[in-house]
Amino acid sequence: MTMERQVLLAHGGGGSLMGELIREVFHSRFNDPILAAADDSANLGALPGRAAFTTDAFVVDPIFFPGGDIGKLAVCGTVNDLAAQGAEPLFLSAAFVLEEGLPLADLERVVESMTSAAAEARVRIVAGDTKVVPRGKADKLFIATSGVGRIADGVSVSGSGVKPGDVLILTGPIGDHGIAVMLAREQMGFAAEVESDCAPLWDLVSTACFAGADLHAMRDPTRGGLAAAANEIARQSGVALELDEDSIPVRDSVRVACELLGLDPLYVANEGKMLLAVAPDSAEAVLSSLRKHPLGAQAAAIGRALSGPSGRVVLRTSLGTTRIIDLPPGEQLPRIC
Repeated sequence: MTMERQVLLAHGGGGSLMGELIREVFHSRFNDPILAAADDSANLGALPGRAAFTTDAFVVDPIFFPGGDIGKLAVCGTVNDLAAQGAEPLFLSAAFVLEEGLPLADLERVVESMTSAAAEARVRIVAGDTKVVPRGKADKLFIATSGVGRIADGVSVSGSGVKPGDVLILTGPIGDHGIAVMLAREQMGFAAEVESDCAPLWDLVSTACFAGADLHAMRDPTRGGLAAAANEIARQSGVALELDEDSIPVRDSVRVACELLGLDPLYVANEGKMLLAVAPDSAEAVLSSLRKHPLGAQAAAIGRALSGPSGRVVLRTSLGTTRIIDLPPGEQLPRIC
């Protein structure tokens, strides 16, 4: 009987076992010459144009779920934050907090997933760190990432850039990620499988950036979902946003799961969608461009920006009424990203 190889406290001790873990698990898979230099910081050389920088942390439970895992999530979440700034992702760093006893096979699977996601996003993982904590002091695996990107020439987007009259465009159905993680965590016997939408979005949104569109803002609706993202940009821009319930795409399986769980899909996290605000005369061109990409095939215009009341988000319901969509008071689904 072969004993399962596990992460040991000694793997974080700075000695030979730590060096072995870094070489065999990380360097062998990420395989980047900047990373392989093994210096205390990554020498990125001269960065062209305007740079964007972001940082994030991922503590999802479970670490493997339909459509993804914590490694894919860490890469996609970070490059999507850059994409929301109109920035092409260039470099990532990744720091791992490992719980003693984590099967090495699980860690290797996560790192391989990160490698694949980074290749898809065309981003380089050039720096990292590893820490090991005793059993019970973490939950399997946490990942913290930072990302550097180059803001595309002629692009200037910000959450404060929305103007009255702007059209709000969503790149696809909402709620997939949060529901997929929730169902996997609770091991619910749900007839229709729901998969996370976790995906890198630069290739998708760059079609809008480079289409000559009058693009004012982008935001990826992760924690707090579409409701939180809409409230954030409404408050940053000092405008009101009006959403049309019938225009917001939601998969039937997600809608049913939300009804069973007592959740509102507007507040459920996404990891492969983007909310855009564009000038009215650019809306059709942006929609057409997005729909040509596999990740934007179901892109839809879901509302518009109004002059006021400042910071308010309202929903025009299917019944013809309106209701205020506020920021969630807390996290509906903890540990989903």
